[in-house]
Amino acid sequence: MDRLDNTVRPYAWGSTTLIPRLLGTEPTGEPQAEMWMGAHPGAPSRTPRGPLTDVIDADPERELGPEAVARFGPRLPFLLKILAAGAPLSLQVHPDLARARAGFEEEERRGVPIDAPHRNYKDANHKPELICALTEFDGLCGFRPPLETAELLAALEVDSLKPYVDLLRAQPEEAALREVLTAVLSADREEMAATVAETAAACDRLGGAHAPYAGIAHHYPGDPGVIAAMLLNHVRLQPGEALFLGAGVPHAYLNGLGVEIMANSDNVLRCGLTPKHVDVPELLRVVRFEAGDAGVLRPEASPDGEELYDTPIDEFRLSRLVLPDGVAPRDLSLRTPQILLCTAGSPHVGEHALAPGRSVFVPAGEKAEVSGTGTLFRATVVA
Repeated sequence: MDRLDNTVRPYAWGSTTLIPRLLGTEPTGEPQAEMWMGAHPGAPSRTPRGPLTDVIDADPERELGPEAVARFGPRLPFLLKILAAGAPLSLQVHPDLARARAGFEEEERRGVPIDAPHRNYKDANHKPELICALTEFDGLCGFRPPLETAELLAALEVDSLKPYVDLLRAQPEEAALREVLTAVLSADREEMAATVAETAAACDRLGGAHAPYAGIAHHYPGDPGVIAAMLLNHVRLQPGEALFLGAGVPHAYLNGLGVEIMANSDNVLRCGLTPKHVDVPELLRVVRFEAGDAGVLRPEASPDGEELYDTPIDEFRLSRLVLPDGVAPRDLSLRTPQILLCTAGSPHVGEHALAPGRSVFVPAGEKAEVSGTGTLFRATVVA
């Protein structure tokens, strides 16, 4: 197995303190947003044998196992991250596999450069994801029932929001959500900026359930995404709780530290809270206009104590192991590739002593004996 040396991405929304605190290092004053663990070509983990991308490319069946290669191809099908949000991320959705393939092929046929700022599909894969909180973690996930959102907006007493309130009260659920989101994202920018400013002031004044949206508006003044965000459920995860984001589910992370795992893709369609490209027609093709609660996940303990975050996705499987003091070493060997990430304590994986924020890649079939105390997250696939 290989100890991983991982890249930290300095996106502007990143926290300046959360990742350094986990790693036990001094903050630099610069944002540290995401630590990537895996074989994504944008920032592959480094190993003593070279970049993990090169290690896998040299012998996919040896590193990933024949079952995983047969099912997902000769690449690691997931990307594991530590995510540290100090400010809201963009409001976004991800396509399903069929739309990702069709959209990618269409943009390839039109000759849109892969790095063009207006390109929607960077690859032909879907991007379901799971975020598990390490600290209290705030986010937005899925549409709130329209009548509840109507009451939330009506309480602000902002005249320019009244047409949205009327639509949310009068139309069936899917039509109401679609019409309001379309209207918000298509509105005149100057008029919408004025609406957002008045809405933000009212949210700040009322507090309570409105407070998260005042905070979002502080970071993105005048952005239509502030109003779009008010259509969504606000959720505060406690450590160990998680959210699964499937295709078409609008979401945004607001603040906190978490372990994130996703299919190995970079396909994002943005709804707002960003200076980046927003393709409204394509977005409306992808969004699922269904209301419900945020669907907080809690891990399910197996007889051996491993706690699984159950999702309908085969490209990744995330579980957590809390290793108490005095327990005998246990064998975590699998026929599939895995990354083991320490988030607390000082466990050993084979000969590797880990500390919070440190990780190892274990090839398929490689013996992985764990001892010591601490918390490990285990990322693998279902093959």
